[in-house]
Amino acid sequence: MLDVLMVQLAKPQVWVGLALTLVVAYALYRLGRTLLRSIEGYLHPRLTLVLKWLLLLTISVGWLASATHIAYLPDVPVLFDLGADIREGFRNSAGKVVVVLAMAMIAWNLISVISGRVVPDDDFNRRTVRVQTLKGVVESTLRVLIVVIAALAMLQTLGLNTTSLLAGVSVLGLAVSFGAQNLFKDLFTGFFILLEDQYGVGDVITINTGQLSGNVESVNLRVTTLRALDGTVHIVPNGQIQTVSVSSKDWSRVVATVDVTYNTNIDQALGVLDAVSRELYHDPAWKDHFLDAPEVQGVTDLAPDGITLRALFKVLPKSQFALGREFNRRIKIAMDEANIEIPSPQRSVSFGSAPLEVKLAREVKQTQGAGQAPAAPNPAASAPAASAPPMSAPAAGPNPQTLAGQNRTHSPIAPGFSRDAEEDER
Repeated sequence: MLDVLMVQLAKPQVWVGLALTLVVAYALYRLGRTLLRSIEGYLHPRLTLVLKWLLLLTISVGWLASATHIAYLPDVPVLFDLGADIREGFRNSAGKVVVVLAMAMIAWNLISVISGRVVPDDDFNRRTVRVQTLKGVVESTLRVLIVVIAALAMLQTLGLNTTSLLAGVSVLGLAVSFGAQNLFKDLFTGFFILLEDQYGVGDVITINTGQLSGNVESVNLRVTTLRALDGTVHIVPNGQIQTVSVSSKDWSRVVATVDVTYNTNIDQALGVLDAVSRELYHDPAWKDHFLDAPEVQGVTDLAPDGITLRALFKVLPKSQFALGREFNRRIKIAMDEANIEIPSPQRSVSFGSAPLEVKLAREVKQTQGAGQAPAAPNPAASAPAASAPPMSAPAAGPNPQTLAGQNRTHSPIAPGFSRDAEEDER
């Protein structure tokens, strides 16, 4: 038998057959593992382990039997006959369908492997954005082609005429196209977005003049996926995108502004702004983010609540956010050290037109405890006039005009606050 095996292995077609059967066996094994993973959550762990080993054993025995038949080793009758049965099984429609599925699985996994090896640079630039964007588009397009080709191959294997089927599908597609105009609009818009490199994965964009903004997570021919600052994911059809504002293309800019009050020495404030800008520019931790030296423009606005000073920083894409936060921190510290006031809104509280006398509750208790008798009621006021109609008793509950710790008077008393000695010591 060994001599026969050596003679058969000397034939190139035997090696080709063994290689093809090995590829088919591997594809069937991956297909089986995929099916097992889909039902793994519904099975006992031990049963899952048994099924995995059973799958591996079945595939191994099947390949060994097929290899025995291909090498034509009739001296091993069990494996030789089993290999003949497997060959006959793969010649019918069901076997061919299994082979097509296995080959489609191999192509699917091959795309994932190749896509995983396409790793863009760590630095954010247009090349990185382009690679990330086209990587996702090409991967999704190839997967769709694999599914379509595999479906047509299986239909052909089952005896269906794919030519007439494609003709019928084209007529049906023409009818459906009238009702799917938005879909075609999305596809064409997505095609030109990718062709013109308007934006890509990793860019920070604003869509339709501020309606939606965020970081681009994925772009394909149909939709653009954004993730906002709060983590919300926005999925926008490309056909609905009218205007796109890209904040991270080629370079970015920090518009550094600070407001000061009108009684501030402007030259001193501009000096502080220039010093902070240059300090940030020469800081080793931030210098690599700058593309040019800072530009202090000076006074840009005389607003009702203050004077606006502005400086501009030309920086790397997507660096404007971190640099802007660091500038705000440093300019606040520098303005405080220079005793330069940054205007802040103030609020005035009005108690109404009637004057108020405000007393603390402790003061009222001390006054009553000192022996001050309350004012005697006026009999004339308590007795109703003869000609006046009887008045109804006031409703129970607190008077809305009286507040806790406050006595409203009708005489014009200047409002004031009084505190006892113990409160002042505390």
